[in-house]
Amino acid sequence: MNRIIKKIEAELEPAGIHINGTRPWDIQIKDARLFERVMRKGSLGLGEAYMDGWWEAEALDRFFTRVLEAKLEEQFILKPTYIFEYVKSVITNPQNKEKAFEIGDRHYDIGNDLYKIMLDKRMVYTCGYWQGAETLDEAQKAKLDLVCRKIGLQAGQRVLDIGCGWGSFAQYAAEEYGAEVVGVTVSKEQVELARERCKGLPVEIRLQDYREVNELFDHIVSLGMIEHVGSKNYRTYMQTAHRCLKDDGIFLLHTIGSNRSVRTTDPWIEKYIFPNSQLPSIRQLALASEGLFVMEDWQNFGVHYDKTLLAWYQNFDAGWNELKSTYSERFYRMWTYYLLSCAGSFRARKNQLWQIVFTKNGISGGFVPPRYRTEG
Repeated sequence: MNRIIKKIEAELEPAGIHINGTRPWDIQIKDARLFERVMRKGSLGLGEAYMDGWWEAEALDRFFTRVLEAKLEEQFILKPTYIFEYVKSVITNPQNKEKAFEIGDRHYDIGNDLYKIMLDKRMVYTCGYWQGAETLDEAQKAKLDLVCRKIGLQAGQRVLDIGCGWGSFAQYAAEEYGAEVVGVTVSKEQVELARERCKGLPVEIRLQDYREVNELFDHIVSLGMIEHVGSKNYRTYMQTAHRCLKDDGIFLLHTIGSNRSVRTTDPWIEKYIFPNSQLPSIRQLALASEGLFVMEDWQNFGVHYDKTLLAWYQNFDAGWNELKSTYSERFYRMWTYYLLSCAGSFRARKNQLWQIVFTKNGISGGFVPPRYRTEG
């Protein structure tokens, strides 16, 4: 055991993390079995051990920022769990039509009560735009408005929202811009609440896989959905958007992005948070869209996701007393680990947040991208 502890201490040293140290980002060991578990299962073992209360860090987000800035996660690449996930991604298509609704069942349908407490008043479950914003509500309104302005939304235009969530964009676009919106999602709980929130508006919410949509729209938006599509389906996703977009329309893709092309996701995230998920890279998106679209604009505001995730965590933590009769203490630790590890990841610039504007034929005279929120 002493040999394993010394090995882990040496691996943590480049990140400036000490075992049982006194700083907020230092790791506090509650169960010595942690070391063997991490050596055997890598990041999956680290996350499961946290869920089981085997270790703590006062500032979990800062712990992960240091780990990722020092690239310590690369030491886990050859662990059996990573190898298994990679092989599975090569020989199967985990995001095919038969499995399309699994993410809805396992993540988005776990309880609207949780998301109502955690998210802003519009229930936007994607990165906020904090340029000039002070609160989460302001940041999410700014993001929705930024999307509407980027696509040049006009009253009466028809918009397809691929991965509509609880109807936040659909409701905003209809109320503020007079648009007609069709939103598709694979979550039954999202459909029910989105229809309730958009009642009386020119909004249609469907429980439908994106591949089944076959009609024309003035514009298309997809906010935080392609992360569930998978690289084997990126071309199909882009072809669907191309098929459904009018020749003079605009397609806006909002997605978390990976710094390099991958086939899998982190094993802990895959098992507990986002099954069958995969973050696209610049190369993968470029290849998938090649010959279909003109890329008009590519904006990165990934640093805003750090602040968004911390705001979600603060809401979740503050509202835990209302939730703990429904969710277990292990769930609390799992969700805490999810939100704060992701915040640390964006702060370390391990992941990005991209908004990409596509057109079919290019905009005459060029596209002038809005970057700042309007007043009011």
